[in-house]
Amino acid sequence: MQEPLLGAEGRDYDTFPEKPPPSPGERTRVGVLQNKRVFLATFAAVLGNFSFGYALVYTSPVIPALEQSLDPDLNLTKTQASWFGSVFTLGAAAGGLSAMVLNDLLGRKLSIMFSAVPSAAGYALMAGAHGLWMLLLGRMLTGFAGGLTAACIPVYVSEIAPPSVRGALGATPQLMAVFGSLSLYALGLLLPWRWLAVAGEGPVLVMVLLLSCMPNSPRFLLSKGRDTEALQALAWLRGADADTRWEFEQIQDTVQRQSSPLSWAEARDPHMYRPIVIALLMRFLQQLTGITPILVYLQSIFDSTAVLLPPKDDAAIVGAVRLLSVLIAALTMDLAGRKVLLFVSGYAMGWGPITWLLMSEILPLRARGVASGLCVLVSWLTAFALTKSFLLVTNAFGLQAPFFFFAAVCLVNLAFTGCCVPETKGRSLEQIESFFRTGRRSFLR
Repeated sequence: MQEPLLGAEGRDYDTFPEKPPPSPGERTRVGVLQNKRVFLATFAAVLGNFSFGYALVYTSPVIPALEQSLDPDLNLTKTQASWFGSVFTLGAAAGGLSAMVLNDLLGRKLSIMFSAVPSAAGYALMAGAHGLWMLLLGRMLTGFAGGLTAACIPVYVSEIAPPSVRGALGATPQLMAVFGSLSLYALGLLLPWRWLAVAGEGPVLVMVLLLSCMPNSPRFLLSKGRDTEALQALAWLRGADADTRWEFEQIQDTVQRQSSPLSWAEARDPHMYRPIVIALLMRFLQQLTGITPILVYLQSIFDSTAVLLPPKDDAAIVGAVRLLSVLIAALTMDLAGRKVLLFVSGYAMGWGPITWLLMSEILPLRARGVASGLCVLVSWLTAFALTKSFLLVTNAFGLQAPFFFFAAVCLVNLAFTGCCVPETKGRSLEQIESFFRTGRRSFLR
């Protein structure tokens, strides 16, 4: 076949391809009507995010209870409470660091399943805690599991989802995390703090059982030379009536072009480091909005304000509003686009779900496992700094000081979105990668 007129490599750049890609309408019908199994696989994976959201806000009702505990071994001072709230983020940072290795060594699915071990152990320690060290260790272990799943689940979901529904499915990790937080707030109205930890074991077990029946990511299988398994996985995800040959060839071409290990020289190439830097800055700026310390200390924050309802009820209301907002984002993301929601919506509709989705979409395949772990590491180290200092700052200067800082960061986020974030709505992962490699914006229109 004659070389493409533009001289670029790969099937994405053929000026006259032998087989034209399916139309957007055909891709939508395949993605929505014939590929119901991909929704089941996504649900199985994002149960890990449910556990993450549940564990993240576990301290919200527990810290006030332990500050009034009659047990001297469990009665928390302000300093101990700040460690109990923030040590989760250190565990999450370690989980993100581990994901840099496990994501490509075990694969996305097995890495998510592996997170069940520290998660179950952490909940058990907190449920049976008889001293501060058990609380801190349990909190760190659940944080480790959360950081690992935060790096692996968005990558797994983005790699199994067809472009037509990838935006909606890409919002489900954040949706389930918010649902997990809401569940914790709701159960906190009914259960004592030890039983809250026991209840956290249930979703972990269900996740492992369901994921054991799901396929691995076809892109990961192809990167390991397991072509037959990759084709079977794609066929299972898309359904018996779907023609997967064109999509499989597209994925195969991309994987073959990027099968060699990434060198430091290539890492300095703009098409490689630009999307990684954008993803890192998104994760950094997302945490600087203050969402993690606000959620971790939500009930304590309401305790210090003149709200009319009990703080536990206020926390549950916040959780319900977050869940509704993320649900709206999931339903509108593939219609309105990613950047529009980043500009016009609040955290739960914009910077919460969309930055996780964009991270998994724009990271180059060859660096996706390592880079996603690096993003989570940066994210949770930032969260630790904010969460550890939040109570100290509010005690010294009042609530207005950190909240003015968070508002200023939101203004910076608007400028960053307009200048640096690409629109990826309706594009395959291969087309997004082609944009960064060539700079041709036609791929993203």
